[in-house]
Amino acid sequence: MCGIVGYIGSRPATPILLSGLARLEYRGYDSAGIAVYDGEKIEICKAKGRLQNLRERLEGHPCEGTMGIGHTRWATHGEPSDINSHPHTDMKGEIAIIHNGIIENYLQLKEWLLEQGCRFVSETDTEVIVHLLNHYYEGDILKTIYKVLPLLRGSFALGILCKNEPDALYCTRKDSPLVVGATDHGSFMASDIPAILEYSRDVYLMDDLDVAVLRRDGIQFYNAFADPIEKEVMHIDWTIKTAEKGGYEHFMLKEIHEQPTALRDTLLPLINHQEGEAPSLREDMMPLGADEVRKIEHISILACGTASHAGLIGKAMIEKYARIPVDVDIGSEYRYRDPIVQPNTLFIVISQSGETADTIAALRDAQQKGATVLAITNVVGSTISREADKVIYTWAGPEIAVASTKAYISQLMVLYVLMLDFCLKRGKMDAAQVSGILGELLELPQKAQLILDQKDAVQKFAHQFFDREHAFYLGRGVDYSLAMEASLKLKEISYVHSEAYAAGELKHGTIALIEEGTLVVALATQDALFEKMLSNITEVKVRGAKVLALVNDGNHQIDNEVDYVWYLPPVSNMLAPMLAIIPMQLLAYYISLEKGCDIDKPRNLAKSVTVE
Repeated sequence: MCGIVGYIGSRPATPILLSGLARLEYRGYDSAGIAVYDGEKIEICKAKGRLQNLRERLEGHPCEGTMGIGHTRWATHGEPSDINSHPHTDMKGEIAIIHNGIIENYLQLKEWLLEQGCRFVSETDTEVIVHLLNHYYEGDILKTIYKVLPLLRGSFALGILCKNEPDALYCTRKDSPLVVGATDHGSFMASDIPAILEYSRDVYLMDDLDVAVLRRDGIQFYNAFADPIEKEVMHIDWTIKTAEKGGYEHFMLKEIHEQPTALRDTLLPLINHQEGEAPSLREDMMPLGADEVRKIEHISILACGTASHAGLIGKAMIEKYARIPVDVDIGSEYRYRDPIVQPNTLFIVISQSGETADTIAALRDAQQKGATVLAITNVVGSTISREADKVIYTWAGPEIAVASTKAYISQLMVLYVLMLDFCLKRGKMDAAQVSGILGELLELPQKAQLILDQKDAVQKFAHQFFDREHAFYLGRGVDYSLAMEASLKLKEISYVHSEAYAAGELKHGTIALIEEGTLVVALATQDALFEKMLSNITEVKVRGAKVLALVNDGNHQIDNEVDYVWYLPPVSNMLAPMLAIIPMQLLAYYISLEKGCDIDKPRNLAKSVTVE
């Protein structure tokens, strides 16, 4: 899980590589390095820590040349260190590589290479690749790549630089994202589009086991059988400014504030909406026809992390209103329990990046068992969008902060629209009912903005409670699913130990952890469960907890039962989760800000989890 970038052209490579790596910092990393061919030798410079450490080291160790590769590493094999940082070279320093992914059989390969006389200097799995390339190299690096690829098990996106072939860079991939692009001054490769967007908005998406040869005047592509192929260019509509902070202190705060726009941009392409007319679903934008929807007997939602929390709310809504049984599986666990795929099961996979390794593996497993897979993703051209049978996009724009905000709320929007489509086609709602709910969905962006306009109150609360070591988020029904996401936001960026708990389960053990001053956030947006939730709040309050409650507008029954109350704008119980998450995101952000944490790049985390 890292960022990779490469360049060959007429301009100095080092500034371009550093700029590209800076655009990829959001992916998460603990070291960085570059390799540049200076006309005589491959110069390597790398450093543990942030990219600034590499920049400072380059001041005393300049790497000059117009051809190079760069890398930000998130440690998997071997601790974060200068030695374990990429790029890695063979013993002669004639081949350098960068690698995103994991080589699962690296120990067997390493043992064999040691027998061949190779000396290893790092603890990484990546180093076996460069030694294999050197071992099989006979003057043609392209042929060598095709000899080495069948030996590798696992996932990889590779950038390869060879001293003896100074007019080309090489790259290839398997189960790990990789894009390439060309301009009038050279060619680029990267693990993600923002790294090269400054130079070109026309990119090529690499398929598994494709190999690209990047030259100063263009790019040649080869398929898995080494046959030359043509690839279709994809134009990127968003600009580099979209992936910048735009005056906000952090990307996360910017993306929280972009949620009204993300909600609107995700909803509008899916509906017919003319002033003075009742909104309706656009049938041509719905992924499944009426016959397909009526045949569904079961739905399995596969996702990881935040996306799985969105799936839990989707499950509740689809089961309650469309009356279809739904399971939600964590992508990293799904394949390993030998799942049973029943006939007429629809699989829905959810991934912001469309490159989540565990979700991709679960998708492929489901397809091998004969299932139809519908993808919900934010990235056009991603692996998941290309491999799924059907796809529906969340138009949230690029999400840079590691902690997901606008992608999550956009995923909820798509799940609600799918639920309405299922209800309509299965006769559980009529067109007027669907239209009424669509009207409420259209009002959500404005109501989301009302919450954002009151962020100062959230910041004030965070200033009072940022020093708490523990926090509990309680909820019932969909509020419990919401509590999981709220708790995750707090722990991943502020490092506060936080737990989400079904409020009715408190008496089965967890209430033993409540003591004087414990912070408890109680989510109580569901009227049918409010009285029971109020009882659970009383249970923690009498044991000394400081309780913050989030309730619907006008519900003042709770005012004297808790320490603090936040009110949502008027919204139906069905749609409350779409708004209730926003103050929870702000709370996590401001607590992290008070603690002085690195909000956009929390420790040990990466944005796009491209390895299992």
